[in-house]
Amino acid sequence: MYRMTKAPAEIARLFGASSGAGANFAAEVYPGYPGLVVAEGETRVMTWGFPLVLKGKNGQPLKPKPVNNAREDKLGTSFWRPSFERRRCLIPVTAWAEAEGIKGQMTRTWYSLAGEEVVAVAGLWRATEEWGAAYSMIMVDGCPQMADVHDRMPVVLAREKWEQWLAGTPAEAFALCQTCSNELAVDRRAERWGAGRSAATSG
Repeated sequence: MYRMTKAPAEIARLFGASSGAGANFAAEVYPGYPGLVVAEGETRVMTWGFPLVLKGKNGQPLKPKPVNNAREDKLGTSFWRPSFERRRCLIPVTAWAEAEGIKGQMTRTWYSLAGEEVVAVAGLWRATEEWGAAYSMIMVDGCPQMADVHDRMPVVLAREKWEQWLAGTPAEAFALCQTCSNELAVDRRAERWGAGRSAATSG
C-alpha cells in the first residue's frame, strides 16, 4: 500500500500536467483500488494493479487479482512489455508502506524520501476490460535502509528524469530502474497492516 495526500490540482501543478476528470481516491491506496497517476500529460485516476485472470479447479473464471508491482527484470515478458514500451506513467507518492512482524499481527512501516513531501514512482498503465485504465509500479532491489523489512522497493525518479521515463526509448527508461540512493525517512507505527482498507474508496 502507499499514501498520496496531495490534492489533484497540486499534483497537476507539481508535475506540469493538466487536471483530468474524476479524482475520487483515498489518501491510502490499496491494490485493486483507485489511485492518481500522471499519464499522457494529465492527472488521471486509474485502478492500482493490472488484472490477472485466474481460473478455478474446474476451469471457471475467478475474480481477477490485481498485480500492483512489476519487477524490473520481468519488463520484457509478454504481460508487461507492451505497456513498458508504449505506456509509462508517473505515480505521485507521499510514502509507501511494507508489512513488518509476524503473520496476523503485522504492522505498517512507512518509507519516504527525507525532506520530500511527494515523489514520483515509475509506473506502467493500460486499458483493461475488467477495471478500465489500470496501473502498476516498477520495483527494484531495496536499499540498505529497508533490508530488515523488505528486499524490494519502488523505482523513485528524480525530477530531472521524469521526461526520460515518460518519453525515452525502452532502453533509456530501463536505465532508470535503479535502487534509490537517497536517504529515506522511516516511520514505524503500531497501526495494523490492513487497517483502513474498508474505507479506501471514501476519499
